[in-house]
Amino acid sequence: MQFKNKDFSDAREVLNVRNLRIGLTGRPNAKPVIDGIDLTIRAGETHCLVGESGSGKSVTSLAAMGLLPKSALEVQGGSITLDDFEITSASHSQMRQLRARRIAMIFQEPMTALNPVLRVGEQIMEVLNMHSDLSPSEAKKRTLDMMDQVHLPDVNRIFSAFPHQLSGGQRQRIMIAMALILDPDLLIADEPTTALDVTTQLQILKLIAEMQERHGTAVLFITHDMGVVAEIADTVTVMQQGQIVERAPIAELLTNPQKEYTRTLLTAVPNLTPRPARAAASQSEVVRVAGLDMTYGGGGFFRRSEGVRAAQDVSFTIQPGRTLGIVGESGSGKSTVARAIMRLIDPTAGSVNVAGTEIAQLSRRQLRDHRKHLQIVFQDPYRSLNPRWTVARSLCEGPINFGVPRAEAMRHAAELMELVDLPRDALDRYPHQFSGGQRQRIAIARAVAMKPDLLVADEAVSALDVSVQAQVLDLLDDIQERFGVAMLFITHDLRVAAQICDEVLVMQRGEVVEYGPAGEVLANPRHDYTRNLIEAAPGRHWDFANYRVLDSATMTTGATA
Repeated sequence: MQFKNKDFSDAREVLNVRNLRIGLTGRPNAKPVIDGIDLTIRAGETHCLVGESGSGKSVTSLAAMGLLPKSALEVQGGSITLDDFEITSASHSQMRQLRARRIAMIFQEPMTALNPVLRVGEQIMEVLNMHSDLSPSEAKKRTLDMMDQVHLPDVNRIFSAFPHQLSGGQRQRIMIAMALILDPDLLIADEPTTALDVTTQLQILKLIAEMQERHGTAVLFITHDMGVVAEIADTVTVMQQGQIVERAPIAELLTNPQKEYTRTLLTAVPNLTPRPARAAASQSEVVRVAGLDMTYGGGGFFRRSEGVRAAQDVSFTIQPGRTLGIVGESGSGKSTVARAIMRLIDPTAGSVNVAGTEIAQLSRRQLRDHRKHLQIVFQDPYRSLNPRWTVARSLCEGPINFGVPRAEAMRHAAELMELVDLPRDALDRYPHQFSGGQRQRIAIARAVAMKPDLLVADEAVSALDVSVQAQVLDLLDDIQERFGVAMLFITHDLRVAAQICDEVLVMQRGEVVEYGPAGEVLANPRHDYTRNLIEAAPGRHWDFANYRVLDSATMTTGATA
């Protein structure tokens, strides 16, 4: 693996942060959120800012953009200069002129950053209309040219599209086009690839690097994924609880980390080495899916169409205590299969047998009594947990609905809190009072409360820091070992699949292209699509736990380094 090895010592300083302190508004004596950090980014440099949630990464970027929420956070000391311009004392109108022209930002979720009722071409042109004197025809020509530069297909069609009509990767390309259309000196990218599948993520990372090379832009890239850092960084700054704990060139940081916190972050990064195969708790099958089809649309009163086949002839089995991972890009049909098995949607055809009952044809009323046998953990626990309910009510709702006395349900809820490493007194708190990882633990406890035969985890760790991700994966592993529950694990990250799955099923455009033991599929993939997914995994050439590059034999066979 070749690291970027450029010397930026003679390049001009674009962003200079000195002794920056950010605290709660109106509370100068409270512990600062950002505590005296220094940061320098030079022209053409990619500087990665890494750390767990709550470390202060995003707050630092918002301060550089002048976007701190005034009612909550304020700069209490230090300076932030862009070239020679002091940002901390700039007026609102000055910052308005600065943004887009000299400093721009790409946010994590483009669907919330883009206006849903404006066509995407108009939103890019809006930047030009506010900050340039171009005529409407010149602005449109410049916009189409930039859309072409970020490799969007059929730019005239996409120019007139609304955000919801584009894929996640296309929406992120629109955000990059908006950010770079005025050739800013500094681009801040705040977790821009976290929600994307690995192949789209790789495309976006290559695109940012290409645009940086073309325009000479300095890039501040914020991420929690050290695999991404290994691919793109020139320099890395590690943050913890508002302070900088380590800073070094990428090769030095990965081969010789100095701080324990940095070593912890590196060790938590999943790799593509499959877990040792586990024996099934029994030879029976908890789940048997045969010939599952799911077609959306397909006609109406005035016309007939074949519809969109989101899943085609999907078949697999899962035994007690084992995990089947379904992997693939966005739109491959992974979540469609999971939702059809859960009967959140009704499959068009096929058989779904869970715990000895054929559920594909059950009515909604018949299905109610069978729900306790299968439970699901969603990607975003904050949206799946009722914000107005205490944790106790969320954990007790299911058992009480199935006839468990309230006192017994409460006792079991307290035991579940200990199982997921949360204190019993947290039962009286609400979801917003927990971190993302803690909320996901609560969602897992809620699912386990029903003592299911099948647990479906739909991208359950994709939005978590790598260290929290590792903890949640260990928790799911422990629950399986204790209760012998079968698990269907949906993910776009083959590194995660390698850590938890016994079998892997690879899907592309609704079809199964490969299915077998995880060790065989990940170490010796037979299909080109599977090989492409593996090649796209960020940091796949790096052994993070041992601070070294994987040798070619290890990468080929999947053997433990």
